[in-house]
Amino acid sequence: MIDLRRLHVLRAVEHYGTVTAAARALHLTTSAASQQVRQLARELGVDLLEPQGRGVRLTQAARSLITHADAIQARWDRAELDLRADHGDPAGLLRVSGFPMAISVLLAPMAARLRERHPRLSVRIQEAEVPSSFDLLFEGETDLAVVEATPRNPPLGDARFDQQPLLDDPFDLVVPDRHRLAGLRRVDLSEAAREDWIAPVQDSPCRVHVLSACGAAGFTPDVVHHALDWNVMAHLVAHGLGVALIPRLAHLTPHLPITRVRCTGDPHRKLLTCTRAGGHERPAVAAALGELRSLAPTAVA
Repeated sequence: MIDLRRLHVLRAVEHYGTVTAAARALHLTTSAASQQVRQLARELGVDLLEPQGRGVRLTQAARSLITHADAIQARWDRAELDLRADHGDPAGLLRVSGFPMAISVLLAPMAARLRERHPRLSVRIQEAEVPSSFDLLFEGETDLAVVEATPRNPPLGDARFDQQPLLDDPFDLVVPDRHRLAGLRRVDLSEAAREDWIAPVQDSPCRVHVLSACGAAGFTPDVVHHALDWNVMAHLVAHGLGVALIPRLAHLTPHLPITRVRCTGDPHRKLLTCTRAGGHERPAVAAALGELRSLAPTAVA
């Protein structure tokens, strides 16, 4: 019989990229994690790791095994669902995660609605950036996440996760009230090509969207200020220090002397719901997904 715990260590090595990172996530020492993989290799009679530079990488046999391991994990989750099935009102603990804006606009009102409609259901919210939400799902520490679609995410076909579109969040050009573009109903971004720009910091997923939107309009923005928070960007715009693309879901400080102008081409980012494979069948998760789908149309109105 294969020890499923050792199989989980191998899955973690694939998910986190190295034995050291997998060991850290599983609260093991690196040597203990390596030993688990080596013992699994001995049980199966195949090599699962091979040298690569100063480190190691998964063999083709290991990658083939992980495909089956993902299916085993999904079947196990399904077995737990069947054993704990409650055919009445959703009940128990529901753990959700999301990045700050998703919590403010979607997950917080979702939790309030669920508390009112399903008093036997307890919702726990954890703030987490997109990569961390996928880690939490993989580790079984969260049941449902709202994430932004980025090139760094696992592919939509990844068998470990069920990723579904939730909403498109448009970007608006934000300018000072007295700016020459403030009076326009809709603007082509090329009109702002020679402006000073305020953009997300280098590692932010939204920076990719901003640069891509500007590139599609035929220019590279001259970014003079960088910020982590959309409200910080809005305050910089209010002081006449540049223009910015800010998603419509962002709730900005009221009464700032700024104007949002809609953009031609409708640059936007996509928000997704994500569960572990088969997780959407849980009554509590299904109820939460229903509330999110109900909230989504009004969130970006």
